[in-house]
Amino acid sequence: MRQLANLLRLLPLLVMAGSLQALEPISGTAMLSQEMCDMQDDDFANPGMESVERGFELFHIVDDSEMSCAQCHGESGTKINKNNVATFPKYSKELQRPITIQDQINICKEERMDYFPYLYDSKRLVDLESYVRYLSRGEIINVKTEGPIKPFYDEGKKLFETRMGQLDMSCAHCHDVYPGYWLRGQQLGQGQSNGFPTFRLSTQRITSLQRRFTECLGSFRAAPYDPGSAEYINLELYVTARGNGLEIETPTVRD
Repeated sequence: MRQLANLLRLLPLLVMAGSLQALEPISGTAMLSQEMCDMQDDDFANPGMESVERGFELFHIVDDSEMSCAQCHGESGTKINKNNVATFPKYSKELQRPITIQDQINICKEERMDYFPYLYDSKRLVDLESYVRYLSRGEIINVKTEGPIKPFYDEGKKLFETRMGQLDMSCAHCHDVYPGYWLRGQQLGQGQSNGFPTFRLSTQRITSLQRRFTECLGSFRAAPYDPGSAEYINLELYVTARGNGLEIETPTVRD
């Protein structure tokens, strides 16, 4: 039944591939085989759950600041506002720019725990992001794109559509123009971010959205941006907003 449902959701992509963008956002899960769906849906078989478990430990550990995330957000994250998680990246009035979940974790480390922040996109920070987003599975992505955040959203859209690298390609070529087509044995999707961090079988590691940006730029033979850079945060904002209406599925499994 799950495979049939995925095929039905995929139908707009198959019909419109190469001509018009799909009428609504479609999760990359729709591209998975039944075996991959079963692996993703089973928390005991999903290899991405190792990142979630490490995040759980970090969430509860008391470091040199003598504080833990759980002291504010409850044991097992019971006090986390899941609706709020689904709105990231969001605009910060204090910083006057969009912030990601990784940013928010580091803000808490510095301002509330009076401790050193993690290096952006480091293993520990990605594991904590995996745990927070896992706790919010099923929440509907609802990223704002109007108001003070709009210029950053527009910059992310511009970067998404910019040709880069020796192959002179853009993100939009794969994910707006050709979703539903096959490339090197993989079926192109819309490039939705609702399942990140995701476990990629091809690399055998948990992969954040910004690491995936770097991998894609490498396939274009283009120079990547730094993790946590303004360019990547703007791109994350745009890509995540493209999936407004989808459910958070972290951690997903991909080829």
